Order: sequence, then structure tokens, then C-alpha cells
Amino acid sequence: MTDKQPIVLQRADPRAYRHTDGYYYFTGSVPGYQTIELRRAKTLAGLADGEVLTVWHAHASGPQSQLIWAPEIHYINGKWYIYFAASDSATERTAAHHHRMFVLECAAADPMTADWTEKGQIVTAQDSFSLDATVFEHNGDLYYLWAQLEPAIHNNSNLYLSKMANPWTLTGKQTLLSVPEYDWETIGFAVNEGPAVLQRNGKVFVTYSASATDEHYAMGLLCADADADLLNGFAWHKASEPVFKSSPAHHLYGPGHNSFTTLPDGTDVIVYHARPYDNAGIDGDPLANPDRHAYAQTFGWSDDGFPQFGEPGDN
Repeated sequence: MTDKQPIVLQRADPRAYRHTDGYYYFTGSVPGYQTIELRRAKTLAGLADGEVLTVWHAHASGPQSQLIWAPEIHYINGKWYIYFAASDSATERTAAHHHRMFVLECAAADPMTADWTEKGQIVTAQDSFSLDATVFEHNGDLYYLWAQLEPAIHNNSNLYLSKMANPWTLTGKQTLLSVPEYDWETIGFAVNEGPAVLQRNGKVFVTYSASATDEHYAMGLLCADADADLLNGFAWHKASEPVFKSSPAHHLYGPGHNSFTTLPDGTDVIVYHARPYDNAGIDGDPLANPDRHAYAQTFGWSDDGFPQFGEPGDN
């Protein structure tokens, strides 16, 4: 078995952010999918036993009442934001009942408080199943990157990009970046989701996750030049093979829905979820199985400036 230890048990869709105060702030999907929990610690390993606070509870009914998924904490223009997805039904996923994306705001310097304000739904060009939003700043603009179902495209979800007028409002055109097209992206479900952004070496990289949330879940990579128009779909290039996938040697399966952070010395770190067993150990729906744990490992770079993640469990 692997000796790789999770940084937080049973937290899928992990987001770790190292703030200027020296703390790592962490969010992830909480089993039961009814709360948003915020953690912090001075080290990534310390998150397991660090400060923990539930900052938001699902509503009793309505569009923010069920399946609270993939909360992401961000710090933008002196305020804290948590982006998340929620549904009005725990069982239905139809044109009328599906996930939408929402955001919370905290103006306090210390986000370990229950004083978070609902800023409402992030409204996209069409009302359809949408989730897994992340935000990033580039050349003075704020961008929103997310996964959404397009009824005219026969996939479960694609990746889209838009500029933001403020941290809760999209503005301008919304660009389709990627659809699940390769065999490894369409096992079980045709999915592109869980994007994360890495800006290095004159390029903007986007990792994303594909296929069903079992051992077939794997990460892909998009890339654009930093001086390109990021809303021009032709600026983006897509790797044809996964860049991070299950490691039978290390007994870590279905790695995905990652985020990026750094060690205090600047070393790059990928934070991701994975299971310590393959499909044979999953009883029933993989989404209902809580054993997707959050892991972290350092990674390096190729001579041509691309990230080299290795295998889950490498360090």
C-alpha cells in the first residue's frame, strides 16, 4: 500500500490557498453535502488538525438546499470569496432541477468567521447544470472559469471562460474552452470539470478533470500564451493525453479536481483528491462514497516550461 498520507480525510474537490498571513486556507466538499467548512493551518500537513469552522449551511429548501459541491476560497481586492455549486434536489438532475453556481463574500481580514454574506447566483448565458467555478486574475482582468452542460452538445459538461465585472458578476462573451473528446475523457460520463489555473513561464495553464468520479477520473491540460486573448478559443491548446491519472503502484486512484499552491520557499504544489482503492472497493454510486481524500505533492517543470506532475504518491 502507499505510504502517502492525506492532508485532509474525506474532502473531495480540495482548494488550498496560501495567504500573506502565512496560513493555508482550505475548502473541499464535505460528506453529506450540506455545509461549507473552512480550515487553516501554517502547513499543509497541519490542515488535518488545524482550525476548522463551518461558515455556511445549506438552506432548508430552494436552489441552495442540496448537494453543496466544490467550495473554493479566493482572496480578491481585499475581500474573501467562496464559490460553490448547489441544487434544489438531491435526486433529480433535469432541465428544471440542477446545480447552479453561487458565491459568498467576507469583508473581515480574518475569514475564520461565520460572518459571510450571500452574493447570489453567478448568472451564465444559459440556465443549465453548472458547477466547479474558479477565478483568477490576468493582465488586470478578473476571469471566471467553470464547467457547464450545453444542451446542444451531447456531453455532461464542458469548460467555459468569461471576464468578470466584479467577483459575483460575469461580463462580456463567454468562451467555450474545452469539450470531452478523447476516449480517456468519456469513460462513464463525458466530462470536463474541476478546472484550476497555473500561470508560469509566459503561459496560462488550466488543468481539468474528466470521466466518471471513480478510478477512471484523470486530469487533462490546456495551455495559452500569457499575451494571448484568453477569450479567443483558438489561443488554447489541449493535451491529447492525461497529465495525472491513477497510480496502481501507489494505490491512489481517480486523482482530480485539483488546486495549486506553493510551499513557503516557492516550490509548486498540486493539491488533489484521490481514493486509496480502485473500483472494486466502491460500494454503489462513486459520488456517494466519501473516501476521496485530499492529498498534496510538489512538482517540477520541463525544459520547455510545462508542469510535470508525475504520479499520485510520488512524494
